[in-house]
Amino acid sequence: MTGRRMAWTGSAVLLLATLSVAAVAAVADSTGAVAAAAPAAKSVGWMSLLPPALAIALALLTRQVLLSLLLGVWVGAWVLAGDPATAFLRVGDRFLIGALADRSHAAIILFSTILGGMVGVLSRSGATEGIVHWLGGRVGGRRGAQAATSAMGTIIFFDDYANTLLVGSTMRPLTDRLRVSREKLAWLVDSTAAPVTTVAVISTWVGFEVGLIQDAMTQLGQGGEAYTFFLQSIPYSFYPLLTILLVYLVPLTGRDWGPMLKAERRALTTGQVIRPGARPASDQPVAASTVSGRPAHPLLAGLPILAVLLVTALGLYFDGRAKAVVAGNASPTLREVLNLADSFSVLMWAALSGAVLAIGLMVGTRRQSLGAAFDSFIDGAKSMVIAVCILILAWSLSAVCTALGTADFLVEASRGVLSARLLPLVTFVLAGAISFATGTSWGTMAILMPLVYPLGAHLPADAHLAPGLAAGIHLAAVSAVLAGSVFGDHCSPVSDTTIMSSLASGSDHIDHVKTQLPYALLVAGISGVCGYLPVGLGLSPWVSLALGAGVLIVVWLRLGKRVVETEKP
Repeated sequence: MTGRRMAWTGSAVLLLATLSVAAVAAVADSTGAVAAAAPAAKSVGWMSLLPPALAIALALLTRQVLLSLLLGVWVGAWVLAGDPATAFLRVGDRFLIGALADRSHAAIILFSTILGGMVGVLSRSGATEGIVHWLGGRVGGRRGAQAATSAMGTIIFFDDYANTLLVGSTMRPLTDRLRVSREKLAWLVDSTAAPVTTVAVISTWVGFEVGLIQDAMTQLGQGGEAYTFFLQSIPYSFYPLLTILLVYLVPLTGRDWGPMLKAERRALTTGQVIRPGARPASDQPVAASTVSGRPAHPLLAGLPILAVLLVTALGLYFDGRAKAVVAGNASPTLREVLNLADSFSVLMWAALSGAVLAIGLMVGTRRQSLGAAFDSFIDGAKSMVIAVCILILAWSLSAVCTALGTADFLVEASRGVLSARLLPLVTFVLAGAISFATGTSWGTMAILMPLVYPLGAHLPADAHLAPGLAAGIHLAAVSAVLAGSVFGDHCSPVSDTTIMSSLASGSDHIDHVKTQLPYALLVAGISGVCGYLPVGLGLSPWVSLALGAGVLIVVWLRLGKRVVETEKP
């Protein structure tokens, strides 16, 4: 025993000495400003793939997503710094602090935490039980609950974060009651967030996407209307559109496949909506007690949720319009308004409005005292801690990948296979790979759009293709950037929207990734074979979309199996 203690003590002293030396060296080559800034990209070749590959592999193998992400960040910092001790320090003073210092990241954390607090108030006061009771009388069983979740996710089309958190937290009590697995709920939430938002003609994504296209047009000296180009590219958005089709096809047919089938059998036959031993990203039990012994009126929960939706929609409009007027545009179009609106500020307004209204309603109707309401808010906010930690580490890993030039390496490695007719398909695959590795769809779009837009404009012309075919390839390639980014984001366990879907649905994060992955790969495969490859060869996007939808329906009817209560989990 004494020997072991001496060994541990010696190891600890050696570690502390090493870190002390590294700290002295670190102070010599870094300042507070440098620590907060993102490091310049460093060309390290294939080693740039190590951090995301390690994090993803460990997360899938060990189910310890926090440890996996932390090790991924540390390995990336090691490659950058050159030694493990200095890398350990850089993880803290550069990447973790940098992730928190980013304004948009801080807004997402606060939005998630405040909205979690609102959900905590609604849950513990019994208000959520009231809306679940109201929905339960109008939803026909498990299929109806899944279809209602899909419909709600489609209706909240203007922002993916608001979509994810509102739909997941609102529908979770109902799906739990009807024995729908948390994995299924997380998939429905995740698959009606980015896929719906990225093809919506009005959303917080439109301004970003159109802005990237406009910048690419400007670089080429083109004076076209970027919003019109975006609208023309929507029929080529095969992955988002077919994903939305599958989201409705699953509850309509009552069929599932792969790990999701196993999860649904477990939930239906045993009532266990999460896997035994799972660690949900958040879990807020619905209060069973009600005042006067009757379920709460659904408006007690409905009004705060509606307030979040209305404040988000109206806030985007008025904030963007005010900025347009200040810029000298007295009559801006709706696209211009959304392009100028600060979506992160608006989401903060929405979360605060919903939380204040929820507390006010609970206190005003005497369902809770003021002190109890604030305690419920704090408890709800606490339930977001694990997810917030995952988000911070995921953002840190993304910063490491940027510093290592992971995306640039993937782009360069694939340049040799790019051709005019294969450009849409290769772009879709490349965007998916980059988004999967980095965990960011917007980052992937920003990386690839300046490269793919000019390629789509020049490659078909250089190949002397017909003008109509050349224009179609150009549109398909640009759409493939957006769609591929969403596809990779769906598959990646380090994606913020995937993490938030687990958070809002109360699902184990790795269980969500494992059950969603086969569905995402199926839709992506059909999108590539029936969509991006044929349109590159000259097939109409509408015909390709119809072909993809038909193939998806046939494959699903043959592949999927119905879950019945008599089956063993």
